[in-house]
Amino acid sequence: MPSATSLTIVSKCTVFPDQKSTLQDLKLSVSDLPMLSCHYIQKGGLFTSPPTLSIDSLISHLKQSLSQTLSHFPPLAGRFNADSNGHIYITCNDAGVDFIHATATNISIQDILYPLHVPDCIRGFFAFESTVSYQGHYKPILAVQVTELADGVFIGCSMNHSVTDGTSFWNFFNTFAEVSRGIKKISRKPDFSRNSILISEAVLKVPQGGPRVTFNENEPLSERIFSFSREAILKLKSKVNNKKWSQNSVELMGKQSNDTLFQTHNSGKMTTILESWFKNAVFKPQETVSNLQAGEISSFQSLCALLWRAVTRARKLNPSKTTTFRMAVNCRHRLNPKLDPLYFGNAIQSIPTYASAEDVLSRDLRWCAEQLNKNVAAHDDGTVRRFAQDWESNPRCFPLGNLDGASMTMGSSPRFPMYDNDFGWGRPLAVRSGKANKFDGKISAFPGREGNGTVDLEVVLAPETMAGIESDHEFMQFVSS
Repeated sequence: MPSATSLTIVSKCTVFPDQKSTLQDLKLSVSDLPMLSCHYIQKGGLFTSPPTLSIDSLISHLKQSLSQTLSHFPPLAGRFNADSNGHIYITCNDAGVDFIHATATNISIQDILYPLHVPDCIRGFFAFESTVSYQGHYKPILAVQVTELADGVFIGCSMNHSVTDGTSFWNFFNTFAEVSRGIKKISRKPDFSRNSILISEAVLKVPQGGPRVTFNENEPLSERIFSFSREAILKLKSKVNNKKWSQNSVELMGKQSNDTLFQTHNSGKMTTILESWFKNAVFKPQETVSNLQAGEISSFQSLCALLWRAVTRARKLNPSKTTTFRMAVNCRHRLNPKLDPLYFGNAIQSIPTYASAEDVLSRDLRWCAEQLNKNVAAHDDGTVRRFAQDWESNPRCFPLGNLDGASMTMGSSPRFPMYDNDFGWGRPLAVRSGKANKFDGKISAFPGREGNGTVDLEVVLAPETMAGIESDHEFMQFVSS
């Protein structure tokens, strides 16, 4: 299997916004500052080769598109700056971003998609490996790397995690793709306001030389993408909610639905019924307890509970050991008043759910899902504010990792529009991430490429734990072959 060392850097340059920024300095918030010890976010898309462009023309075109996109996202072309009190700001000074052209023509699309476990070569598709976000004081906040493969192209973005969360990251990536395919007016304008309770006078003290990640970057890990079809997700959700699952309903829905189901307003009664059933059955744009039926466990919580049990079983923990399942939640719509859905920055908090290994394994799947459900339901405006106040009373970097050997951390989201990135010659074949912020128990949720409620889980575990879940019947019966 080709490795990251198979890759050659052809060129590297700085790309500047095509218009001067008029945006004032943006203060890092109580959600931004804890991320200073986290690696840059590394995510990107695998594409077929453009049929009508040479690689040189493609590189030139993407540089120009990136320059235009940066004018809509001035913070990404800026740098960090600290004032005399220790408050850290993003100075939108048009210092530019890194653009890298690399080649790995001995790696094919199949080399990336075919192996059961994610191959190491993907690490080479991203800049800023092992770079913590604090280094945005003197390194670019963003790097885009375009890697030419034997029969495809990988476009990878490495972005400072103290500047963006997943919502902001994918809004940039989507906009970059829009501009690349010639759209003049972007559809999702970012909101750069800094007037919420997330903006604080608290100062984060950093150690000499800056913060470091709080996990072992060199531990042996196994990584695999587990795919879940819409049918499997519905079956799992029905099981967790003790409802009858109907194969006929799914088949009927599959025949009737298509990508434009929610974009058209067909007056037909069957379409209305199917649309209502579909919206209540699979992932919704804002699937929260408040808009679910009373007591109903969501699809995503059902899936998290399934994985929590499988990993806990595979780790062979002492029954009395406390396990932790962390879920990153978007706080934009939880605050009152709400933040703009396109608020640019971090607006996430990490919700931990605790249970003994014995409870996770001896109780049923619904019990596990209910524990997650209760914590997500309780994370309202008051809880978000308490989290912020707690951090203000003790400013600290986020302790990412699995320090006790019994933790899992779920990040990203199947709601992110990762496959809406058509740069002008088609959607991605796959979405992949780099080495950043990976440790035993780090899970990332992606939408499946087919959409319609399909989900991919990028699971990172110790090799022996991975082997355990791969032979776990309760878990694997829901995984697509």
